[in-house]
Amino acid sequence: MTSTTRRDLIGRAEPPRDVPERLASQIAFIAEVDRLKTVVRRSPLLAADRRENDAEHSWHLALMVTVLAEYADEPIDVARTLRLVLVHDLVEIYAGDTFLYDEAASADQAEREEAAADELFALLPPDQAGAFRALWDEFEARATPEARFAKAMDRLQPLLLNFGNEGGTWHTPGVTEADVRRRKSVIGDASAELGAYASKLIDLGAQRGWLRRDGGGDGVGS
Repeated sequence: MTSTTRRDLIGRAEPPRDVPERLASQIAFIAEVDRLKTVVRRSPLLAADRRENDAEHSWHLALMVTVLAEYADEPIDVARTLRLVLVHDLVEIYAGDTFLYDEAASADQAEREEAAADELFALLPPDQAGAFRALWDEFEARATPEARFAKAMDRLQPLLLNFGNEGGTWHTPGVTEADVRRRKSVIGDASAELGAYASKLIDLGAQRGWLRRDGGGDGVGS
């Protein structure tokens, strides 16, 4: 489906025609991003026997930013950080979710997500398209305190889900304690206290056999 036909529909229904172009574009974008609810991630929920979707993940990140902002090592603009976490996964509507420990899928992840950002944000009016793309780029670059904290929440949230599920995706073949520590190190880049907390969860996960030690052992390998 092309961008033009997306703007001509809300879901499967034809929208009103006597609507200002700007509003029509904004509604088309809002309708399109409803698809985020269908992108299933690998992380298991704590409250139900199923995996979370991207919209649930984004909501959880927004709440985590609100609750945990006080632990940021640098002052952050909470409202801007909320925008970052709400926007950053929208590209997965077209690019799909890339499992953190899937090296093969990660090889072209940046290329796929760049193309998806170009396509998706173009549905918005030009000023908003530019603003949303700038937020997405800021998150990816992690060059601001807000982006670093947003990325920290993005890595902490699945860690909490995996620990609460006694391993969760840590049980994926080939995943080791060293892999998890390396991928979760960005938490400490934004918050020393949350980074230390994440390390404690990883320690306990390995001790309890939910995560394979680097040299083997009884644990299994988010």
